[in-house]
Amino acid sequence: MNLYISVDMEGISGLVDHSHVDSRLHNYERGRKIMTQEANAVVTTAFEKGFKEVVVNDSHSKMNNILIEELHPDTKLITGDVKPFSMVQGLDENFDAAIFVGYHARASMKGVMTHSMIFGVRNMYINDVQVGELGFNSFVAGYYGVPVIMVAGDDQTALEAQNLIPDIYCAVVKEAASRSSAKSLTPIKAQELLKEQTSKALENIHTIKPLVTPDHPTLRIEFANYGQAEWANLMPGTEIEPGTTIVKFQAKDIKEAYQAMLVMTELAMRTTFC
Repeated sequence: MNLYISVDMEGISGLVDHSHVDSRLHNYERGRKIMTQEANAVVTTAFEKGFKEVVVNDSHSKMNNILIEELHPDTKLITGDVKPFSMVQGLDENFDAAIFVGYHARASMKGVMTHSMIFGVRNMYINDVQVGELGFNSFVAGYYGVPVIMVAGDDQTALEAQNLIPDIYCAVVKEAASRSSAKSLTPIKAQELLKEQTSKALENIHTIKPLVTPDHPTLRIEFANYGQAEWANLMPGTEIEPGTTIVKFQAKDIKEAYQAMLVMTELAMRTTFC
């Protein structure tokens, strides 16, 4: 059996603000070490449970954070960017399940370091379903028939995951007090919890169904200001909904919607405020 693991950073134990997740700042090296340890807790459990291939996709920022030398030696690591499918690079129908580690809640919601891809996004929708990174990535997994069986992050991430995938297992490694503070488990205790929940999720893998992916989905992204919407609207096939900062794109499938989201958010980041 094969397991896919996408690892973000904001939902890792003890990490509460940008100094922990920005490679230019003083807490980053501590943050990436804990991130690697949490990823490895899931990886080692999967191998102990008899999985033959475990692929880890580094999914934060420049996507070169995980210390490969500290991973289980049989792990395959997808690292670096640019990746055509970003946080779900390498995910396909050859995997039996997916697990998301270090994830955070979507933009405009309570939780530690909440956002959706960029800080200029207020909301994202697939048809009428409001999604963040967790939801969008879960839809891509569903396209391939792969169930997302566990998510690890703060308590608000767990709530979002359970609303989307009712039977999903969750490892809550910290409880959000604000967007930049939390009551956190220590890394050792967080890793114990990750191993425990991963073990349960893998034992009950067939009870969790993949998300049903809509045919020809409509992607809608609400940006923080009109300038960001204007930049995103430079992508062919998009339109700005009148009187809003929402940019709409009609996709042929969820994969096209995902790549459209990547292009639109990258364009929107070019907006200046002076």
